[in-house]
Formats: sequence, C-alpha cells, structure tokens
Amino acid sequence: MPANRYIAIMAGGIGSRFWPSSTEVRPKQFLDILGVGKSLIRMTFERALRLVPADHILIVTNKMYSALVKEHLPELPAQNILCEPSMNNTAPAIAYTSLRIHVLDENAVFAVLPADHIILKENEYVSKLEQAFDFAAENDAIVTLGIQPTRPDTGYGYIEYLSSRTDDRKIFKVKSFKEKPDIITAQHYIDSKSYLWNAGMFVWSVPTILKSFRKNAPDILDTLTHQKELFGTPSEQAYIDRVYPGTQKISVDYAILERADNVYTIPADIGWSDLGTWNSLHAFLSTDSDNVKIGKNIHLIDSKDIIVISKNHKTIVIKGLEDYIVVDEDEALLIYPKSDEQEIKEVVAKLRIC
Repeated sequence: MPANRYIAIMAGGIGSRFWPSSTEVRPKQFLDILGVGKSLIRMTFERALRLVPADHILIVTNKMYSALVKEHLPELPAQNILCEPSMNNTAPAIAYTSLRIHVLDENAVFAVLPADHIILKENEYVSKLEQAFDFAAENDAIVTLGIQPTRPDTGYGYIEYLSSRTDDRKIFKVKSFKEKPDIITAQHYIDSKSYLWNAGMFVWSVPTILKSFRKNAPDILDTLTHQKELFGTPSEQAYIDRVYPGTQKISVDYAILERADNVYTIPADIGWSDLGTWNSLHAFLSTDSDNVKIGKNIHLIDSKDIIVISKNHKTIVIKGLEDYIVVDEDEALLIYPKSDEQEIKEVVAKLRIC
C-alpha cells in the first residue's frame, strides 16, 4: 500500500428518507439495513482496509455521532474522527478533510467515499479505486467513479462523459453533470451510452483539491484557514467548532465538480447501490419475487411490489396491498406509496419526528 494514500468516509447524514428506521439519533449508516450482522459504515470501513491501513482512514461525521463511530469502528484511532459541529453539506466537510490530511502529508492522494453504500463486486471496486488513485497521483485531476446504469433511474444524478478515453485505462473526461432527470430524459441518457450514475465517490490529490477550492469556492477555504496552524493540534476541534458553522452550506458537486475543468470519470460495474431510499433497497433485494420482506412473522397475501420491514416480534399480515412501503419500528409505523417516497423526507421534516 503506498504510504501517501488516505480514505475519508463521509458519515454525517441523517438519512431521513429511510425513516422510521433511520433517525437523527441513529442514522442509516449505523444500521444493519441488510440484516447481515454489520452496519453500513462497518462494511464501508472493511472495504477501505483493502486499500489503506486503519490509521489512514478518516471518518467525517457530525459531533453527535462520534460515540457511534467509536462503537462501530473500535480499531480506528480517535484522532481520525473529524467532527463537524454543524451540517453544512459536503463541500465544507471535504475542505476540512483536505486541510487535515494536508498536515499529515501535503502531497497525499485521498478518496472520498460515502458511508452508506452497498458494493457487491468488491474486487472490481478495489481495482477501480486503485486505478483512480494512480491517475490522481500522476495528474492534476479530479476523478470520479461513475456507475454503469442498469435502468433509467430518476433518483440519481448523471455524469455525461466524452467517448474518447484519456489513455489505455478507460478514463474519460467529464463533459457535464446532470441533475436527477425525468423518466424520458433518463431513458435518453441510457440509450446514448455516454452517461453514468454519479455515485459521489471521488479521488484527488491534496494539492489538486485545495487548488480547486481556492479557485472555485474560496470563501469556504478562507473561513476555515484563519488559523490553519491549528489543524492537527489539540486545539483543532475548538477552532472548527468556532469557524465551521460559518461556511457556505453547499454540496461539493455544486461548489467544485460543476465548476472544475479537470474532472475525469472511470466507468465502474461494481454491484453498487446507494440505498438512498426504500425503493432502492427494494430494487437491490428483489429477485424472483416482486415482494421484499425483512424480518420474521411477515405474511403477505395477494400483495404485489411491496417492501415490508419489521425488526420486532409482531406478526404482520397484509392482504391486497400493491406498490407500498411498510416499515414497523418500535416507535413508529410507516405505510407509504412507493411512487411517493420522495415525500418522506419532507413529511419527516414537517412533523419534526426524526
């Protein structure tokens, strides 16, 4: 393993689209969503260990989740948990991470990976990230892993790339990023064969990403570097607590990627799912049957295309239901049309029940 490689795992979100299983107290990255005995963040961490040692992995999370990170990743050094005092989206979080890694190695190359994704083809995943690390180390480049789309999904952003590769490694220049499309546009993207899903997985060198922040989002960097000598010292957290809430609330996609001219993508078929919604979990788990059941004592009669989750001992009997999400938790019950699942986040916020 090259000594200058690092991985930052982004684990600060609430995951409100996965309510009522995911809550503000214990969001989805700390849940065993698949019922395999491991949380999503644990699975992501173990994949990262195939690329870098534990002391080269940083977890970027909200302060309220620091104890949960320690619980799920006991071998992670405590100083490798970067605690955001406020939820200001991904651009400030990545700027903060870049400044911390700069203290460790000013020429480091690091990957940014979400904590709550599923990867089925782990060997291919490792291979693609190795390729991205090598390219980012050799070039002034922002590299993304673009997922080969399998359907015209309207829940993902898309990467449009140029068909001519940069070299023999099938790395392509990014032409543009597209927001979540309607179904007709999504089908056009699939048919054109020049679009990938944007999975939010990035690799870059510290000099490249800091230069991009200075050019494209200088206010964020300026806010965080009034006393940059405090990074990597015992005073860092108090300093971050003071200045970080003043950073602009913006995603790295808007702040950096859509403004940069040195973005490249590597098409990746890695058995990926972001598990961003109950629908995506249903699509991920459904096989021969169009119904998905997670839990015991769930009985479905004349029901079609539904997902039912129950982590308690209740007997659940459902008849005649079609295209619905049913999630039964100790403190809440959700019964919602699958076609309207994008509303769940808004409903949770409106009712203040997360």
